[in-house]
Amino acid sequence: MELLSTPSPSGAEMEIQRKWINYVKEFADEIRTDNAGNAIGILNPEAEFKILLAGHCDEIGFMINKIDDRGFLRVAKLGGISHKPAIGMKVDILGSGGRITGVIGANAEHHGGVDKDFEFEDLYIDCGANNKEEMEKYVQVGDLGVYKREPEILLNDTISGRGLDNRTGSFLVAEVLKEVAKKNPKIGVYAVSTVNEETNMGGAYFAGAGINPTMAIACDVTFATDYPGVNTDKYGEVSLGKGPVLAKGAPINVKINKMLEQTAEKLDMELQYELTPRMTGTDADKLRLTGKGVPIGLVSLPLRYMHSPVEAASFKDMDEEVQLLSDMIANMTGDESLNPLD
Repeated sequence: MELLSTPSPSGAEMEIQRKWINYVKEFADEIRTDNAGNAIGILNPEAEFKILLAGHCDEIGFMINKIDDRGFLRVAKLGGISHKPAIGMKVDILGSGGRITGVIGANAEHHGGVDKDFEFEDLYIDCGANNKEEMEKYVQVGDLGVYKREPEILLNDTISGRGLDNRTGSFLVAEVLKEVAKKNPKIGVYAVSTVNEETNMGGAYFAGAGINPTMAIACDVTFATDYPGVNTDKYGEVSLGKGPVLAKGAPINVKINKMLEQTAEKLDMELQYELTPRMTGTDADKLRLTGKGVPIGLVSLPLRYMHSPVEAASFKDMDEEVQLLSDMIANMTGDESLNPLD
């Protein structure tokens, strides 16, 4: 809940990373950072066989690109944010002159309401300033903002809020490290809270190139399809509360998936699947192409309403993902072959 309450727009993840480090340092053998801003918790740093777990901590948001003469802010996209849920929302702006609150204006119904054809460029933020000069005391072009939205607990162990994509993943890799630390693992374990995934995936590249892991697993979110209006014939069936989601497709190492499936069978745990025939669209893609090449897997958390202010996920799925990964890692010997032809 603390991580979810901390603004972490892509490119400005420093505050959330410091909180992550403060948590992980209690059970990690070593803490590292790098020039991208990644935070890394390590067990057995001397081990030759290294597994890297990546969960990105950045969230989508807004970038201020203009302050008009009346003091209203115009914005550009920071990551894959949509204009459609934005009308009438509050915004937390990480201004150069300090944090400031704004609202995204909505034309009154009495004056015609919101144009059905409105675009992202039509959005503006009202902070209450009287003019440009006053607004510039608080905000500069290039400053970032996120929805001002605190996480909420819904029925059936469901959590909703902004930026579950993918601060849940950053949290989960920390929890896996915490659990594995209790089990005296034989391999090196590198839990990485990565940066910039929503905009350029540069954090994953820095992490893979710097650590040079034997294998890597990205812990991200994927599209749940268990709510009204989703075409399950087209997008498949993924539900909250029915377990972690494994990716299948050309980028995914089949030996890693086999280890995960065997672990799930041992734990009597239900798994779900998504298809990634060409790319995964996650940190796994960049990790895979670092160094001499890294075998990768992708374990995802089912998520409703992705890239909206009310993303929703299941605590049950989170718990099971931690169990799945920590049990698999704790039982690895370091002699595992990841060559699909072996």
